[in-house]
Amino acid sequence: MNNNCIKKFLGGAAARMILGSLAVFALLAVSGVQAQEKANDDVREQINFSLIPPVTPTAITPPEGSHLFLLGHAFGSQGYVCLPKDGSVSWTVNGARPEATLFATFFGEPMQIITHFLSHDDDPKAPQPVAFGNATWQSSFDSSKVWASATPATTILAGTDQSCPNTGSIACLLLTAIGTEDGPTGGKILSKTTFIQRLKTKGGSAPANPATGCLTASDVGHQLLVPYSADYLFYRAGE
Repeated sequence: MNNNCIKKFLGGAAARMILGSLAVFALLAVSGVQAQEKANDDVREQINFSLIPPVTPTAITPPEGSHLFLLGHAFGSQGYVCLPKDGSVSWTVNGARPEATLFATFFGEPMQIITHFLSHDDDPKAPQPVAFGNATWQSSFDSSKVWASATPATTILAGTDQSCPNTGSIACLLLTAIGTEDGPTGGKILSKTTFIQRLKTKGGSAPANPATGCLTASDVGHQLLVPYSADYLFYRAGE
């Protein structure tokens, strides 16, 4: 076979190989898109799966008509600042500063779903933000947010109920949404939240022993991070 024939043969074979490869890649791309869409549907289904609200004391139970749509297991810390109090000093003058990551289990694997922290409440309809910041939860999927707060009337001490069994831990709460914000592309996973429960707390309380770093006026300004875990349950108006 002469060189021209070889070139012609190789050219035709190469063309067929390229066209065949493109067809395979196209099929894989379509399959990949379909698989990704199916995965997204599965995630959305699991995010909105039907949950049964736990039995809790009246003080921390959302009102009738609330729909539990999401539960996250939080691991993080409660931050405290040593400040003056009644002629002495205390870790507990201000509310603790929460920093936590919430996880849910998808297909047997833990996945981050929410971050929890203090921030300025950007909802224009919200009450005046507190000086130390508002408790905030932000979706890891669509960046939607909810700000919420509790009161003494919607608080129970840890160790006083099976939904809050660990004596000495931070309190269990029912928090009412005081502001929400859609994600930057319109996501609403958390922006329809009306109530949040904090249950099954473990750890997180400020030390009872002031010798841990908040003993005298010279300790003012010291900060302390105390590890904690908890369940956070998110409710919407009935659906």
